[in-house]
Amino acid sequence: MNQVLINSRGVSTSLRFNDASFFIEPTTLDGHKSSCCAGIYTSRRVKRTEVPLRNVISAQIASGALEVQYLVRKSKKSRLNLAMTSGTVQNEDSTRAKKWCEALLLAAYQGANPSKNLKVLVNPHGGKGKGRASYVTKVEPILLAAGCTLDVTYTTHGGHAIEIAREMKLGYDALVLVSGDGLIHEVLNGIDQHEHRDQAFCIPIAPIPTGSGNGMSLNLLGLQDGLDVCAAALNVLKGQPLKTDLFSFAQGDRRRISFMSQTIGITADIDIETEHLRWMGDTRFIIGYISAVIARKSCPIELSMKVVDQDKSRMVDVLHARRAGESPTPSSLPSSLLSADNKPDSASSVHREWTQFKRPILWMYAGKGPFVSRALMQFPVSIADDGLIDIAIQEITSRRDLLRAMDGAEEGRTYWKNTNQYFKVSAYRARPLAPKGTLVVDGEQVPFEEFEVDVLNRLGTFLSPFPHYAPEFLVRDIQGNT
Repeated sequence: MNQVLINSRGVSTSLRFNDASFFIEPTTLDGHKSSCCAGIYTSRRVKRTEVPLRNVISAQIASGALEVQYLVRKSKKSRLNLAMTSGTVQNEDSTRAKKWCEALLLAAYQGANPSKNLKVLVNPHGGKGKGRASYVTKVEPILLAAGCTLDVTYTTHGGHAIEIAREMKLGYDALVLVSGDGLIHEVLNGIDQHEHRDQAFCIPIAPIPTGSGNGMSLNLLGLQDGLDVCAAALNVLKGQPLKTDLFSFAQGDRRRISFMSQTIGITADIDIETEHLRWMGDTRFIIGYISAVIARKSCPIELSMKVVDQDKSRMVDVLHARRAGESPTPSSLPSSLLSADNKPDSASSVHREWTQFKRPILWMYAGKGPFVSRALMQFPVSIADDGLIDIAIQEITSRRDLLRAMDGAEEGRTYWKNTNQYFKVSAYRARPLAPKGTLVVDGEQVPFEEFEVDVLNRLGTFLSPFPHYAPEFLVRDIQGNT
């Protein structure tokens, strides 16, 4: 039972599905009772449409009408939009049509309950300031179509999400965050203060990308869907929990949770000095980078790390093997892999003792997840739950070399640059040596002073279509050859 017919004024349409797709096709009514579940009358002629079964949101019959809502693209490169096909069911076919709807939803949600109890936080001021409009016009209709219960709060001030997350109840199926990465940072730090902290961290977070960078959404959904609010809403309904590492960022007796990145030097300057350009979206970072390259300020810093690996080729191999389910986590690599010529500056890295990095640098970027923005795949070999922090350190080089590095940065091509030192570490600490500068954690500026970062293995939970980060890292060298 995988087909129904809809008909209007002599024009009929077949609705059917298989294990992969939902189909809407022009047909005829002749003999339909022997091959379908119901006859349904629609108001207009339709053309053949094939929709991935995952994109089906709802299917129901009420008051003699059958309605199917789904997400569809106008072209391969366009974003998803909510669409609907509907019609009137003949009385004698209503029971069979109802069973058809139930079967379609069972296949589309793979047996899961479409209706979820969701806590929704909307930041109306993030990114280009379109969070409220995007939520009301695109996201909310999708969630309501699936029958979700929505507890919606619009944030009004910095730190508001920390307050909400700290006091929230534990009965939600997911936390839907309509904003950029800053709101995720606030929510995680609020959860860290929750009375039932461990239980609260198990509630999955589902970002809806309306900020500037939207790095986490890109990491969960990939480049095509990572900035698509409808694709992100679909992930709320169909995604599965993905455990990720979080970080403990400590300065003296002050501690905060970090989920994505910590950076100091030029890259930190770019983040803060382009705040006034948020209306431009992630284009602000490109403009900021060009300006920073012209200035090319060095970053005097005392940096120590507990190094696990720095062999770039091996890290790529481990990433691909892990995605294929064929490899242990990099944190379980034997110490013997860290041979003498793989150590940064000290033999102590074999025993994961503190090892200093002493060469002059322009910036240090540490974190988790391939993308920090659409234009920059900063940590291409990052693994969600390997218990490690990826660190990229840019040594001092020419302005020309830095500008050329923009080519292919969205593919992670800078990973292979000789002046880009890349490490996987279990912890690191840094002390700025300049009197003034910028230090940024998850896009938020923090005091410019000594800090230490440790891994909180698998503490974070996000909704994801995949059991790993979505972006693939295929580039094998700086020229782009694979």
